[in-house]
Amino acid sequence: MAAPVLDALLQRARPEIRAMHPYEPGKPLETLERELGIRGAIKLASNENPRGPGEAVRAALAHGAADLSRYPDGSAFRFRERLAALQGVHPDQILLGNGSNDVLELIARVFLAPGTTGVIDQHAFVVYPLAIAGAGGQVRAVPSVAYGHDLPAMAAAVDDTTRLMFIANPNNPTGTVASLQEIETLLEAVPSDVLVVVDEAYCEYHHETPATTALSLLDRFPNLVVTRTFSKIYGLAALRLGYAVAAPELVSLLNRLRQPFNVNSLALAGGLAALDDVAYVAESRRLNAEGLAALEAAMRARGVPYIPSAGNFLTIEVGAAGAYYDALLREGVIVRPVAGYGLGAHLRVSVGLAEEMARFLESFDRVHGRLAA
Repeated sequence: MAAPVLDALLQRARPEIRAMHPYEPGKPLETLERELGIRGAIKLASNENPRGPGEAVRAALAHGAADLSRYPDGSAFRFRERLAALQGVHPDQILLGNGSNDVLELIARVFLAPGTTGVIDQHAFVVYPLAIAGAGGQVRAVPSVAYGHDLPAMAAAVDDTTRLMFIANPNNPTGTVASLQEIETLLEAVPSDVLVVVDEAYCEYHHETPATTALSLLDRFPNLVVTRTFSKIYGLAALRLGYAVAAPELVSLLNRLRQPFNVNSLALAGGLAALDDVAYVAESRRLNAEGLAALEAAMRARGVPYIPSAGNFLTIEVGAAGAYYDALLREGVIVRPVAGYGLGAHLRVSVGLAEEMARFLESFDRVHGRLAA
């Protein structure tokens, strides 16, 4: 196809889409090994659970693999029934997605259009502005306070054009967290016709009971949506399973645009097994707390500033973050640069297994010794 013809076609696309930069995930291990010829690299870039799925999940996946010629249950009846029972809600309040990103984008597509706005934090998860712009809305970013959400300022940023607000709690990539009381105060201040989406992808690392999360506020605030994922503490990132909990009427509305069979059979089988593997989640939480504390202590000992985290990662301030990132790659260690989140001097480091963290610190010390001199 001739270039001028293709250029004319591309110009027909919506300008906000042409202006967007695609989401850039953490560099895959196989890509680093292929590009630099490195073997035995470690990845601490994507906040995955380094333990992998539990035995109950592995068994469920093996059983489910025997029936891959059939479509999944589009209503996910068994999974929603079990999940709703554990969360203390009705199954009609559960909306499933191909990862929680799928749910976030669906919400934006349903509620936003040209001439509307979505409110986010300055250092918000990068999917939020992409989802808002992709739906035709305008992004209204509110400056952070101490790297965390300024919830009163976010409430004050709402105007007649605002249709929704995204809040990550704990936040990615900063790891900051707002209290339940602060979330409640925000909901009381925001008009009831503005949707408030509280993204709790990392909540299991910080909250141990549903009563300490925004789920406990659903009965009082019908404009609240809480999103969760199985990609983090449950160790199922590859299966892409997420969900939202909201008023049944909201879920019904969102289901009208949800793709049929958007959650595959293996994800449903693995998720169902993961829900009942309480011991696996508790052990993952314990190991993460130990690993995070050790990483924080290591950064303090080296005089490297960091943002205290309620997740399974630590965002550290190194100055020349791009140089550190590249040098660590050559050491076979993948971390996450976060310049795209407005944090150009920082790197985000996921908590890995004990041997992975030891490897990271050895490499970091060599890189830090060269670059900080």
